[in-house]
Amino acid sequence: MSNRTTMTEFLLLEFSDIRELQILHFMVFLVIYLAALVGNLLIITVVLLHHHLHTPMYFFLMNLSILDIGSISVTVPKSMANSLMNIRSISYSGCVAQVFLFVFFVSADLALLTVMAYDRYVAICQPLHYERVMNRRACIQMAAGVWISVFLYSALHTGNTFAITFCGGNMVDQFFCEIPQLLKLACSDTYLSETGAIAFSVCLALSCFVLIIVSYVHIFTMVLRIPAEQGRHKAFSTCLPHLTVVSLFFCTANFAYIHPTSSSTSGLDLVVAVLYSVLPAVMNPIIYSIRNKEIKAALRKLIAWRLFTKNKLSMFSL
Repeated sequence: MSNRTTMTEFLLLEFSDIRELQILHFMVFLVIYLAALVGNLLIITVVLLHHHLHTPMYFFLMNLSILDIGSISVTVPKSMANSLMNIRSISYSGCVAQVFLFVFFVSADLALLTVMAYDRYVAICQPLHYERVMNRRACIQMAAGVWISVFLYSALHTGNTFAITFCGGNMVDQFFCEIPQLLKLACSDTYLSETGAIAFSVCLALSCFVLIIVSYVHIFTMVLRIPAEQGRHKAFSTCLPHLTVVSLFFCTANFAYIHPTSSSTSGLDLVVAVLYSVLPAVMNPIIYSIRNKEIKAALRKLIAWRLFTKNKLSMFSL
């Protein structure tokens, strides 16, 4: 396997070669995956079913839940299947798809979090213009802009990655096809273009981060001017879940890509990859459910309705 034309598969990093630990890894990832699916599907369901949640903030939250389901579905099921079947391989086309989809969902997450920060800025700093600025058409255009631009970005990024020539074998030191680990397998004279693309990606991420920070500086400045304590508390309560999610996203991603990488396999690299690729998708619905009174009320109504219909059906079946 001297170059990409003869590369037919990659070998992913396994969590353990002990069968009992492989089964344990499968079970743990299964629980995490189901928790992420249930949590995000509940968010999507309550937003769709409750008309009072058909507002820009919850529209973007529903999109975020869709992206979280996608991002965790790219990496975790394949890792679970490998552990269960005691294999390590992923096909070349499967690796390409994994890179494309992971970049797509993570990049869309970041872009959407930036749009959500702008939504909170307009809601708190320009409340009289909120309905005009964040109308239904504008929200759909923003969401569509995120999905389309990130699709193009992911396609270019993935094409650039797999245009390189691989000279370092096919052993990927990660439990999924991660671009930095793939670059370790590249010939020294062919990965410079992708390194430049990564640098460009970092600049884009920093730009989004700066926009979010600037938005919240204006938001907090405005909130502190509100004379009523109840008004300040309400404004903070609408922003805190989003700010927590943003902090979680940037902390896990920065820890993953800023800490020094070694040429050999590191347990820390594996743990960090799990944190930034799995943890946000699990925690985001929990954060929004705990800190948002409207989401909690809608969830209670949904659960109560389900119990009522179940009891009603049981009565008719008797």
